[in-house]
Amino acid sequence: MVKKDNSFEIYVSVISQTLDVRHNGNSVMSVAVSTAANGTGEAHGSECTPRGWHQVRAKIGDNCPANTIFVGRRPTGEVYTPELAKTFPERDWILTRILWLSGLEPGFNRMGNVDTMRRFIYIHGCPDEDAIGQPGSHGCIKMRNQDVIKIYDLVPVGTRVLITE
Repeated sequence: MVKKDNSFEIYVSVISQTLDVRHNGNSVMSVAVSTAANGTGEAHGSECTPRGWHQVRAKIGDNCPANTIFVGRRPTGEVYTPELAKTFPERDWILTRILWLSGLEPGFNRMGNVDTMRRFIYIHGCPDEDAIGQPGSHGCIKMRNQDVIKIYDLVPVGTRVLITE
């Protein structure tokens, strides 16, 4: 039986557009991210990034190559290219790895119309040409593919995630 390492935490700052991974309270990785273009908020359908305490509910994408395209949390068999993006310019690209978040605060980001998990809010990879370090997602936390691979390999399911303004 593999024992969960609960000594990791992830902190996302919407103001600074950064994600910090801490182990036993010490920062082990800090990267730029992109949160929602619509700002913060918890309501279903808002396309806002939810605030508060969450946990990594599931990790999806073990051993997938960088730029693997996911739809409905399943790899499509496609690998992202700029040419593919030109063919489908309106597609919301979820690439490489997914850390699916679940809210931990009932009534604020868990259950009912504010349930982060049911809103399908992830930490995930994005195309290299996407702007990072400024808001631009549909509610998720987007990051560079090499960064999401590192975080995915580092933190276990159950890792606590705090998203703040």
